Amino acid sequence: MFTATLIASGTLTAGDISTAMDRLRDAGCAPGASGWIDEGDAADVIFGMAPDAARTALEGAFGKTDVVVQSSLTRTKALLIADMDSTMITVECIDELADYAGIKPQIAEITERAMRGELDFEAALDARVALLEGLAESDIERCLADRVTIMPGAQALVRTMRARGAKAVLVSGGFTRFAEPVARTIGFDVAIANVLEIADGTLTGRVARPIVGAHTKLATLHAALAEHGIAVEQSLAVGDGANDLAMIEAAGLGVAYHAKPIVAAAAAARIDHGDLTALLYAQGLPRAAWVTE
Repeated sequence: MFTATLIASGTLTAGDISTAMDRLRDAGCAPGASGWIDEGDAADVIFGMAPDAARTALEGAFGKTDVVVQSSLTRTKALLIADMDSTMITVECIDELADYAGIKPQIAEITERAMRGELDFEAALDARVALLEGLAESDIERCLADRVTIMPGAQALVRTMRARGAKAVLVSGGFTRFAEPVARTIGFDVAIANVLEIADGTLTGRVARPIVGAHTKLATLHAALAEHGIAVEQSLAVGDGANDLAMIEAAGLGVAYHAKPIVAAAAAARIDHGDLTALLYAQGLPRAAWVTE
């Protein structure tokens, strides 16, 4: 059996659920039961076959509504692997750091192209960090305090999953000086990220090797599955950029979160409208079950 979860923000109606049932029936998906997770916000429709056809039939059929289609048997996840910048936080840290050097537009353009998959990630990271040579180390703490905001729903997602026994790993192509405090604030078990080289209180313009890129993110997923004895079907990976693609494609449920087109096109699920609590609804968890503190 399969579950199609419709996720909105107070706008979902019983009529939408009925329409979803009709669309699944017309697509040959053999719909069965349906029901609310939280009335107006999220609902499940159970069906028997053709999940790809179901996704095609439902995505984009309802205004400002995200749709997650997956096996009913493995929708509860035991492992979360998450990107940081523009996923667990609202900004790209290197772009904000560049603002303190007065070169944000120049670096942001490179970041955007790298996240779209137009540039090699490691080369683009080296090029951007080189432009930050001479920036004061103190600007990292200023940037963290003044610019970094936790993504809505991030704490509820991570803390709820961990309270239910899941493991949560933050793996970022950004920097440890941001990832480690962000991981502590949100509630991750561990954070993995790049190390900025610093000498005499200033950035050297170099990143320590090896660089945390797409290969590291995929390897982190595989290592966490093996370490904790978790089946791949029980894993959830979420990110927004091209360097997240490998882990998103390998996870049991790979989610493109407000993502670049190359990622949205490849992921098994997209969250285009809601916040990160959509990934709790995707696991069948109503608001009453969320842990926020």
